[in-house]
Amino acid sequence: MSDDLRQLLAATNSGTNFVAVAKLLSAVERAGAKIFEIPELREPKNMAFRIGITGPPGAGKSTLIGRLLERFKKENKRVGVLAIDPTSPISHGAVLGDRIRYTQLLNDQNIFVRSLGTRGSLGGLAAQAYLMARVFDACQFDVAIIETVGVGQTELDVMNVADTVVLVLVPESGDSIQVLKAGVIEIADAIVVNKSDRPGAEALRYEIESQLASSEKRNPATVLTLSAAQDQGIDLLLEWFNKESTKPWRENRNTPNRLRAEAVALKRDQIETHLHNLVYQIDTPEQLNDFFKK
Repeated sequence: MSDDLRQLLAATNSGTNFVAVAKLLSAVERAGAKIFEIPELREPKNMAFRIGITGPPGAGKSTLIGRLLERFKKENKRVGVLAIDPTSPISHGAVLGDRIRYTQLLNDQNIFVRSLGTRGSLGGLAAQAYLMARVFDACQFDVAIIETVGVGQTELDVMNVADTVVLVLVPESGDSIQVLKAGVIEIADAIVVNKSDRPGAEALRYEIESQLASSEKRNPATVLTLSAAQDQGIDLLLEWFNKESTKPWRENRNTPNRLRAEAVALKRDQIETHLHNLVYQIDTPEQLNDFFKK
């Protein structure tokens, strides 16, 4: 397995061969924690600046990312996008919508988009997202964008993958402040009020700023208003990203807390996979009884 991964990594040609990058991501997804045997994936020399985009469904995260990709394209930056999609509890499949979201950019030689199902994770990310983000590092991308599934209150895992986190809200989102109170406000480095051309945008911004003022967080989030659909205010967010990228995010990438969070996510995934394999062997009440005797 290690030799296969090394060969695929070499075939990516520093990330310029997108077919090889896609194959490497699939191989990494299957290999799981075994990728840590490869130094280039365990401790990559290059680090892509990871941007986490989170928020409730319908907030316009995908539209915002599309606008950011247009800006990064103009700056000639190589960008990898990991779009997390919900996994069906019935079919265990996912609606992987990368080609729907970014159709106009899919043929660009500097932009690579990959979808990934949550696989039942409650934190907005699949465990494999940690590993796939490492591939963007090893393949020498400049920026990696991680778009979470949009589950709202439980979407905290992204803080352990991304170097900076943006929470996207909209004026008509009735649960916006509930999302803030649930803890997402604590992980956000910036809070974006999207669809700012709609009524209630300024009121929401005021409410967010009031909430931040009473927060115990040492560095409260920056609050920005924009309209991704109207292509307004995107440059202000991009300017904020540029400032964030000058901070010591590389030094913070491998802190003990982040490494432990990655280890927990991957080990939990291994345990759950093993458990599911055992459970699916149960066909009779007798087997159910035997299962709990083990």
